[in-house]
Amino acid sequence: MLFSYPTFLFGFLPIILTLYFLSPWKAKNAILLAASLFFYAWGESFYVLVMILSILSNHAFGIRIGRLSSNLPNENKKRKIFLAYGITVNLLLLGWFKYANFLFENINVMLNWIDVTPIIIKDVHLPLGISFFTFQAISYLVDVYRNVTPAQPSRYKLGLYISLFPQLIAGPIVRYHDVAGQIEKRTHSIELFSSGVQRFVFGLAKKMLVANPLGLVADNVFAQTASDLSSPVAWLGIISYSLQIYFDFSGYSDMAIGLGRMFGFRFLENFNYPYISKSIQEFWTRWHISLSTWFRDYLYFPLGGSRVSPSRTYFNLIIVFFLCGFWHGASWNFIVWGLIHGFFLIIERAWIGKHLAKMWAPFRYFYAVFVVTIAWVFFRADTLPDALAYLSVMFGMTGDARHIYSVSYMITNEAVIGLIIGIVFSTPLHPYITRKLSQYKYSNSISVISQKVIPKIALVSLLLALSLSSVATSTYNPFIYFRF
Repeated sequence: MLFSYPTFLFGFLPIILTLYFLSPWKAKNAILLAASLFFYAWGESFYVLVMILSILSNHAFGIRIGRLSSNLPNENKKRKIFLAYGITVNLLLLGWFKYANFLFENINVMLNWIDVTPIIIKDVHLPLGISFFTFQAISYLVDVYRNVTPAQPSRYKLGLYISLFPQLIAGPIVRYHDVAGQIEKRTHSIELFSSGVQRFVFGLAKKMLVANPLGLVADNVFAQTASDLSSPVAWLGIISYSLQIYFDFSGYSDMAIGLGRMFGFRFLENFNYPYISKSIQEFWTRWHISLSTWFRDYLYFPLGGSRVSPSRTYFNLIIVFFLCGFWHGASWNFIVWGLIHGFFLIIERAWIGKHLAKMWAPFRYFYAVFVVTIAWVFFRADTLPDALAYLSVMFGMTGDARHIYSVSYMITNEAVIGLIIGIVFSTPLHPYITRKLSQYKYSNSISVISQKVIPKIALVSLLLALSLSSVATSTYNPFIYFRF
């Protein structure tokens, strides 16, 4: 059950909102916890037990860490041991369900080289969102250990933090200390609720009106053999995918932030127009902010960050982006994608960064988008040979390959509109217009309502109507984070 499915929009969400706002404060968290577990069980059934196990084990480890003093050497040593146990349990859960198939597949390749019988295991199912809620759980334990936040004594409140359905299956990754106070006590208002509805509708429109039409183009292009594609078609496919993944992912983040506001939570932003970045360093301050800051705070800084020698800093970056790529999926393609970003971060620090800063701004924009787009080929292609073959087509290195498919064959009118909207609104045009309009002075309250509120309501209503129409009529509504 996804945010863009009719079951959620017309069934689950209205029912939960009604129950939530009709219930007394003491019952609100219980309703949200039950709704979150039901939401997850709807798509994962048995695997909701994995989440419950995660909640119970992290609660137990958090309590043990929190009860011991960091000021007493013997107790602090025990705190480190419990933290290590807690992180290990989380990583074992994530490792088994997400990487077991990948691990045994590569072991069997090596066994085949030496003529040893391969290891046969039943395919391990990947529970949705396990990467997100596992990283949230690890950040909770580390923050308790660092005395950033006290341990949560209630299993149910910690369970609500780990399982909260708005950000459960597609992020953003929420830190416990950012929402701990809101779990205990939060405020509701018409203004907050209405802003949540508006943000949710914007996210739904991103998903249904931009990401899906472009995703259909990208899927059709990448489904073909590379030798059947021309260079323009290959570029169309990867540009469509670059916009699809941004509008899909940021759309889900917008929907999560909007849903959170409806229930009184204020989640931090997760995207900030990454395609206007002028370097790869800047890109990672704008793209999937909750993930990049997680790796920064819980891996890069503990490794020494940039406070060590340059060579060690570069090593730290490679480790971080190797694991960042591997976090995204159990595939060598994701690892290569992460290493490409790590490589360009290193050369920006070591060499081109100071020269890049002096260059003409449009060139810097082009450089960053070009690198990110090339890297997306590895992210989207199924295998490394597929990615390399696709890149060879993009850059016209296929010789006399036949070109069966043309751009006009692959693209639809809806996708053309999606491309135009996607390119325009991947820039901060909307906030710029909003900011300019907010500078106007109005003579009385009637003019404010007629010139500011009514147009906003009209825009949200139009986007909602178009999005719901797409939900009702479209047979193409993918969930591209199933590998995460």
